[in-house]
Amino acid sequence: SMRYVIVHLFGGTLLLLGIAAHYVATGSLAFDAMTPLDPGAALILAAFLVNAGAPPLWAWVADAYPEANVTGTVFLSAFTTKAAVYALLRGFPGVELLIPVGLAMAAYGVVYAAREGDLRRLLAYGIVNQVGVMLVGIGIGTAMAKNGVAAQAFTHILYKALLLMAAGAVLQATGRRSLAEVGGLARSMPWTALLAVVGVLSMAAPLTLGFVSKSMIAQAAGDLHRIGLWLALAAASAGVFVAVGLRFVWFTFFGPDSGLRPADPPLHMRLAMLLLASLCVGLGVWYEPLYRLLPFPVDYAPYTGTHVVAQLQLLLGAALVFFALRRA
Repeated sequence: SMRYVIVHLFGGTLLLLGIAAHYVATGSLAFDAMTPLDPGAALILAAFLVNAGAPPLWAWVADAYPEANVTGTVFLSAFTTKAAVYALLRGFPGVELLIPVGLAMAAYGVVYAAREGDLRRLLAYGIVNQVGVMLVGIGIGTAMAKNGVAAQAFTHILYKALLLMAAGAVLQATGRRSLAEVGGLARSMPWTALLAVVGVLSMAAPLTLGFVSKSMIAQAAGDLHRIGLWLALAAASAGVFVAVGLRFVWFTFFGPDSGLRPADPPLHMRLAMLLLASLCVGLGVWYEPLYRLLPFPVDYAPYTGTHVVAQLQLLLGAALVFFALRRA
């Protein structure tokens, strides 16, 4: 709590100073797109980046989110960093600085998730990764990229909330957070395990909402012929799928048996997870309602043969690497 308070007081102070400097320079408090060339806009940008968990203050996300209660963590993941993404999308679209910052966040989330043994901190590092991908899209700044960021911010709230609910159910049932202590829970918590698998697949797999949203950001990079950036986004997608998604579901529900036999959570908790899982699949199959909410007209068909095959190859290849290394 103290870490959270200190970081956000710092970010809020930067924002207040930036607004004051921007008003002195322009005489306006209108929140329009700006460039970080004047001191006021630069301070505002820095404030939003602090809230988004950008470097060098990115550690606060994994330090603060997992220490909230089960319900609090779900709400934190939905609102805190996503508010920063929304503000950056409104205020700084097309600012190239956000691309390397976002790529650094995406890499940071994967690297630290790969070595994390606490299931709630593991999911928090996944948030840093995914927000980094959104920052890359804001930095690209085209209509396709901004649509992708808006869609990904919305869909990430749904599937990350589902995963955090599943982690909360495990914590409530067992009282344990270490991946090494909760293996084999699918035997006694089959519904939680199944819904957690849906949440993991929703990160990027076809027929889920992650597939129809995140791919728009990669498509925006491809449209500009930025092949290196497209490859980096593909690596970030595969990395978080393995380091966060597969590690979470495998070591929690299907890994070495811990001997624990807790029951699935109460009905109201299962229904909440089922609602989110239904949205994750439903909006992945019938994505037109989501696309109609985006800020620009959408001229994008996610379910082309090439895209589906390429994504399946990426995810299956990543899964094969995970299981090969796991056995080793």
